[in-house]
Parts: sequence; structure tokens; C-alpha cells
Amino acid sequence: MASNKRLLVLPGDGIGPEVMAEARRVIDWMGRRRAVGFDIQEDLVGGAAIEARGTPITDATVAAAKQADAVLFGSVGGPQWDKLGFAMRPELAILTLRRELGLFANLRPALVLDPLVDASTLKPEVVRGLDLMIVRESTGGIYFGEPRGVETLPDGSKRGINTEVYTTAEIERVARVAFELARKRQGRVCSVEKANVMESGLLWRQTVTALHARDYADVALSHMYADNCAMQLVRNPRQFDVIVTTNLFGDLLSDLASMLTGSLGMLPSATLGAVGPDGRRAALYEPIHGSAPDIAGKGVANPLAQILSFAMLLRYSFGLEEDAALVERACTEVLAAGLRTPDVMAPGCRQASTEEVGAAVVAALDRLGA
Repeated sequence: MASNKRLLVLPGDGIGPEVMAEARRVIDWMGRRRAVGFDIQEDLVGGAAIEARGTPITDATVAAAKQADAVLFGSVGGPQWDKLGFAMRPELAILTLRRELGLFANLRPALVLDPLVDASTLKPEVVRGLDLMIVRESTGGIYFGEPRGVETLPDGSKRGINTEVYTTAEIERVARVAFELARKRQGRVCSVEKANVMESGLLWRQTVTALHARDYADVALSHMYADNCAMQLVRNPRQFDVIVTTNLFGDLLSDLASMLTGSLGMLPSATLGAVGPDGRRAALYEPIHGSAPDIAGKGVANPLAQILSFAMLLRYSFGLEEDAALVERACTEVLAAGLRTPDVMAPGCRQASTEEVGAAVVAALDRLGA
């Protein structure tokens, strides 16, 4: 690389700092051994920012994210902040970043690595070889729609309101991401909504269908209702290649898909914005496991999802496919050698700490990158 890329690192709360520390070891290895250098700025978000600065995320942190070439995010939240009210929820940090950076396409892979076939609660013959990608719209839908809020009715009771809203442009841009990904994979997209009971779902289906006919006829397109998709993910997950869906359904279906792989601690994600005139696109990468406050500080958190999120960063932000694949192979090698954190523990394996797994990934990189 001709010059270092600017990377904003936001460890967050709970196990976030623990797993991010292991990802930093991999980032440092890349700088030493692969000439993939980063100028790194680290900052506070979530509960850590509330404690230090009185807000889940500051304007300065948002500005730094806008200047960075990519953001590597940990996790936010914890029970100690649950009583602060919605306007001070630690999770507002990630929602703010998605909105301010225009991060509209959330990519959540569900990949069953060979060493973890038996870690899934589904039969090995159902999940072996699974490799699907869920593309979740992430700046629209019911999480951002207006009107919203809680109102008091004349009789003194209360009513909560959230609104599911999508425009043609919002649907088209996330569907394009799904179609482009499918062209590099198995060439199949399944669009998921509830067109049978929701007008926004009907518009979603009509818009995706029209875009497909106009620009992506070479990709196979199918449609599925969200409830049926949940059932099919458990019945026969390998029928899917790329799933594109709304914010709410993507939230639910991607967590369901994650358990096909055996552990939330294994799955990374990327959230992408539009490509700008200069060829850059805002992007944020994070594991999907959350802050896991119940195990924070115990040294048992699985760092592989955070490390694999960095691999996605290499691939999608910088086009470094070879380096991304190297990190992924190192993670697989560690699992194949039987070194496991408790979430993916299996008979015949050795339980290891967060730090031990991170060190083993770096050692694997040394061997593979020799």
C-alpha cells in the first residue's frame, strides 16, 4: 500500500475492549509482515463515553469516523446504563454512526467452518458447507421511521408508536449491494419481506423485482416472506446464497442464521455506505455478539468475530482479498488445532482464554505468511 489508511477503533463496552485488543495484535502483525499499514485513532463510545463524557457518542467522534477510511467497532451496552432512558442508551452510538455516515447496507455472513460443524445445534448434514450472506438495510425501516414515540391517551393509558417506512431509492440501493455480491458468489438473491400484510413490504418486492429486470437479469432472484424464511433457514439453510431484507427482519434473521454456525462469537459484520465521487465508501465493521456483560473481564470471550471483522475490513474497504483470506485461514487453523473459547468448546479440544486465542491467531499468521 502506498500510504497508511486511517482507521478509527472504537472498542466500546463489556467484552469489546478485550476482543479488540486481540484484533489490534492482528492489525499490528499486518503492518510488520504484510506492509498493510494503518494510522490508528482510538476513541470512546457507548457506556464508556457516557461515563467519561456524558453522552454515548460525541460530535468529535462522529467527525473522526467521517474522516477515517474505515471504522472498527467493538460493542456497546450493559445493565448499568439501562435506567438512563432511551435518549442516553449506549446503543445510540452505533445508530448515530449508521445515520451520520450513511451506512445503509449491513452484511452479515453465516459461514460454517469445517472445524465447527459439530458446534451447531443443527445436524452436521444440514449445516456442513453453509456459506450465506444476509444483506440487511440498516438506516431505514421501523428503527428510524417517523412518527415514533410513546403517547398518553385520553383515558390515561399509553400507546407506543413506531413506523415502518421505505422509499424506492432506499430499497434500490441496498438491493444493488445484494445483487453485486451475488455476482461474485453463487449468483442467487432471495428478497425477504412481508408483502402479504405490509404495504412497505409490497413496495419492497415490486422495487426489487423491477431493479432485477432492469439491471441484474443475470442473477437468479426469488422472493420469500420473512416468517417462511426463518423456517427455511432452520430447515435447509444451504438453499440460500444472498438474502436481502429490511432493517427489522434482517436484525432477526441474521441472529437466527448466526446460531446455525454454532456461536455468536464467531460472526463478523460490515456496514457499508455509498461509494463517493472519490471512490471511497464509508464503512464500519463489528462482531454481532454484543457486549456480553455477563462474561466481561473474565478472559473467556471469543475474539474471532472481532478479528474476522477486520478481515472483512481488508476485503470490502481496501480490496485486499489475499490478506483477508490469510486472516480467515489463520482463524480456521486455530479452531482446527482444537484451541477454543468456552462458546465453541467441544470434546477433545483445549479451553483457552481470549488472549491465548488471539496469540494463536498471530502464531498461525506467522506460519501461513512465511
